[in-house]
Amino acid sequence: MDATFGLDYAAAPESASVVQIKAEYGLVIDGQQVPSSDGQTLESLNPSTTQPLFRFALGTAADVDRAVGAARRAYEDVWSPMSGTARAKYLFRIARILQERAREFAVAESLDNGKPIRESRDVDVPLAAAHFAYYAGWADKLSYAGLGPAPRSLGVAGQIIPWNFPLLMAAWKLAPALAAGNTCVLKPAETTPLTALLLMEVLEQAELPKGVVNLVTGDGTTGQALVAHEGIDKVAFTGSTEVGRAIQAALGARGTKLTLELGGKAANIVFSDAALDEAVEGIVDGIFFNQGHVCCAGSRLLVEESIADDLLERLKRRMSTLRVGDPLDKNTDVGAINSAAQLARITELVAAGVAEGASTYAAPCPLPEQGYYFAPTVFTDVSLSSRVVQEEIFGPVLSVLTFRTPEEAVQKANNTLYGLSAGIWSEKGSRTLWMAQRLRAGVIWSNTFNKFDPTSPFGGYRESGFGREGGIAGLEAYLDV
Repeated sequence: MDATFGLDYAAAPESASVVQIKAEYGLVIDGQQVPSSDGQTLESLNPSTTQPLFRFALGTAADVDRAVGAARRAYEDVWSPMSGTARAKYLFRIARILQERAREFAVAESLDNGKPIRESRDVDVPLAAAHFAYYAGWADKLSYAGLGPAPRSLGVAGQIIPWNFPLLMAAWKLAPALAAGNTCVLKPAETTPLTALLLMEVLEQAELPKGVVNLVTGDGTTGQALVAHEGIDKVAFTGSTEVGRAIQAALGARGTKLTLELGGKAANIVFSDAALDEAVEGIVDGIFFNQGHVCCAGSRLLVEESIADDLLERLKRRMSTLRVGDPLDKNTDVGAINSAAQLARITELVAAGVAEGASTYAAPCPLPEQGYYFAPTVFTDVSLSSRVVQEEIFGPVLSVLTFRTPEEAVQKANNTLYGLSAGIWSEKGSRTLWMAQRLRAGVIWSNTFNKFDPTSPFGGYRESGFGREGGIAGLEAYLDV
């Protein structure tokens, strides 16, 4: 007797009640939460529903000045004179508290950012804690890091973080700066300040001395005021190439130390000898992870011509299983686009690709009626000059090109203004090494994609910025050596 069973996922939502979100947050300056100097606030929305989450202070130039002043006093009186061993204890405490509050931070990140809970739970929060733990280990060993016999801290660091990985980027910047003996003024993105605000609670819980880390929330004008402040000794920025250029121009005459981690248009290169099903998973993770809101996303797929049809068929079959929806649902693969502005940007570039004659395939998944969502999309029949091939879309959109020889693959992969990352899929180690030597990218993965570790430096070339974060290189960025 035949029987047909309908199998589908049941909703498995994480509870939003594990995080207590206040109605309004102020700035955190010298260990105190205070309103902005003019009392203005901004609103943060839940991108999966478009409903307001909370309000937060819009920092002014006067607020930035207060924060820099507090950081300078803490640097001169407390943090810089403190031994590396003592600083390490605070960093280890922060790592441990983040681990203890991991569920709360994962939910907060998904609510404010829109990324799936399984990503914030399994990637963002654990990696953030790991960065604090890793750099805690270096705090009392700076003279043994190979950076000279007596490396010295720089002073006050101004750090501007993006909206795609709010907590992780805060950890990437704060942990090495604090381990090196610097104090910080942190400015989170205007659409995703929640986990930075909660992180300040963690620092207080860890009994970090007042003024060592100060938080100034706000919009682009707040970031401009931070960059322009002459009391800043080091600026670290992660965000768009356009803003990065403006920051570099502003700091050029001052000699302020600068690290820029900007955009990307990474090539994910698949050779005919690759394990294709494994490569498909890497392609999916490379471009649809975090809704494609990843500077190093593998947004250009280069496939050896002889396997292109087979690989695309497998990719489409895999895309048909992707679930787009509620970020707090543990079954969700692709969450919400972070903002209405970013959704409009993605929509505009996809329309441009269609107008240029490219063929499209969109994952056949239902989209929620509320919120900012975009179906995972693949472009084929594109040219090297196409906008969807050359411009950073920063969304779940993949462009596919083919090649016949490794030389052609290198030429096409390097045909971009960016140089942040690349991926190579092949069973031949010699081929992978040959390609890696010729690809102009700061990070190159072999038979994987989007793998991060606090011990490994990350950064790019050309329009993707300069300087490195992570590893000893990330520590060097905050030291006078």
